[in-house]
Amino acid sequence: MSAYDRLKARFARIATLGEAQSMLSWDASAMMPPGGAEARGEQLATLAGLQHELLTAKEVADDLAEASAEGEWEGANLLLMRRAHARATALPTALVEASTRANTACETVWRKAKAKADFAMVAPYLEEVVRLQRQTAAALSVALGMSPYDALMDGFQRGVTAADVEPVFAAYEAFLVDALPRAEAVQAARPSPVRPEGPFPVPAQRALCRRLSERIGLDYTHARLDESLHPFCGGTPTDVRITTLYKEDDFARALLGVLHETGHALYEHGLPRAFARQPVGEQAGMAAHESQSLIVEMQACRTDAFLSFLGPELHKAFGGDPAPYTPENLGRLWRCVKRSFTRVDADEMTYPAHVILRFRLERALIEGKLEVSGLPAAWNEGMRALLGIVPPDDARGCLQDIHWHDGAYGYFPSYTLGAMAAAQLMKAARRDVPGLDEGLSRGDMRPLAGWLREKVHAQGARLGFQDMLRAATGKPLDPGDFMEHLRGRYLEA
Repeated sequence: MSAYDRLKARFARIATLGEAQSMLSWDASAMMPPGGAEARGEQLATLAGLQHELLTAKEVADDLAEASAEGEWEGANLLLMRRAHARATALPTALVEASTRANTACETVWRKAKAKADFAMVAPYLEEVVRLQRQTAAALSVALGMSPYDALMDGFQRGVTAADVEPVFAAYEAFLVDALPRAEAVQAARPSPVRPEGPFPVPAQRALCRRLSERIGLDYTHARLDESLHPFCGGTPTDVRITTLYKEDDFARALLGVLHETGHALYEHGLPRAFARQPVGEQAGMAAHESQSLIVEMQACRTDAFLSFLGPELHKAFGGDPAPYTPENLGRLWRCVKRSFTRVDADEMTYPAHVILRFRLERALIEGKLEVSGLPAAWNEGMRALLGIVPPDDARGCLQDIHWHDGAYGYFPSYTLGAMAAAQLMKAARRDVPGLDEGLSRGDMRPLAGWLREKVHAQGARLGFQDMLRAATGKPLDPGDFMEHLRGRYLEA
C-alpha cells in the first residue's frame, strides 16, 4: 500500500469509531436511562481515546510526510488529514479522555439543574468543563498559531475566526436597533393571529412529523425519528437519527423542529458516498450544516407557498376549525417577531442576538475574562443590552442550552453564519431553479433539494465555508442577503 492508501485505511477506522460515538451519544439523549450516565461517559471517553491514539501514532506522521495524492478530491482529502493530525497531536490523550468524561458528567447534571432552574447544582461540573476547555484551547493555540478561542472555532467551522465574525455581528446588532421596533410596529398593525385549539395528541403529531419529513425527502430506511429534551440530528449518513420534543398543547414546536432537523439529515444523507469515512467526505462545518437546516425550516417551509400546502395537512391531522390553518394565519403565527428569553423559541430576526450574546460570553470564558460563577449575571446583563429583557430564572437564562455543558465552545457563531448563508443560498436557488416556489406550494421540495444536493451536499468538505458559498452563489458570505430577506418578510406592511 502507498502512504496515502495507508492513511485512507486508518482514517476510515477513525471515522468508524466516530460513528460508534455518535450512536452512543444519540442513545444517551433519546433512550438511555439516567443510571447509565457514568458507564456511558467511560464508553465515550474510551472511544475518544482510541480515535486520538490512532490519529497521533508515529506512523501517521511518517505517512503524511511521504504521501502524495492526485486529483482535486484526493488532494483535498490529504490536506484535511494533515489538519486533523495537527489538531490531534496538540492534545494529550489524557486530556481528550478527561474532557469527554467531564462533558458527559456535566450534561447529565445539567438536565436536572435546568428542570429546577438551579445553576448552583451544575456550576462545579461546568467549572471543570471550562477548565479543560481552556487547556484544550491553549494547546491548540500553540500548535495552530491561532488565538485559543479561534482554535476552538476552527474545530467547528474551519477558516472562520472571531475577527471574521465580529464585524458581521456588529453590523447585525446595528441593523436590529432599528429593524426590531419597526418590525414590531408593522406586526402590531396587522390582525392578530388565531392559535389552533388543542389538545394535539402526540400520536397524531408523530405521524404528521414523519409524513412531512418524508415528503421533504427523508428516507426512513436510513433514518429514525425519536424524542429528546433538546432536538438534534445525529447518527451516520446511512443511519441518520433526528429527535424532537412533543407537547400536547402546541404542535408547532415539534413540527418545526422536525423540519429543521430534516434539513440536517438531508445534508448528512447527501454527502459523497465515494469518500465515505474520509475527511473530504464529511460535512463542510457546522455553519454549512446549519445553513441546510435553516434553508428548509425558515427559507422554504415558512414561505406563503409552502404554508398553502401545509395548512390543509395540519387540518387533516388535527381537525377542528379550519380558519387557524389558512396560510395567512400560519404566516402570522410562525413569522412573528417577539423578544423572547430562549434561543430555540426565538424568531429569525431576534435569534442572532441570542447567538451574539453566547459568542461574547463563551469567548470571555475561554479567555479567562469571565468565570463560571459570574455567568448568570453576565447573561442577564447581555440579554438586557441586546433585547431589552431579563430572564426571570436561569432555566430561561444561562441554563437553557446543552452546548456549554457538553463542551462545545466556539460552536455558537455557526448558527447565525448558517442563517445568513441559508438566505444567500435560497436567493441563488430561486435564480437558478425555475418554478421553485410553485413546487413548494405543492409540498414538492425536490427542485430545491436537488439544487442543494449538487451545490452543497455532494461537495462534502472539499470546499471550505466561504468557497462553498462562492461556488454555489457567486460570492462569499454576504450578510446583506439575510437582512434583505428579513426586510421583505417583516418590515413591509
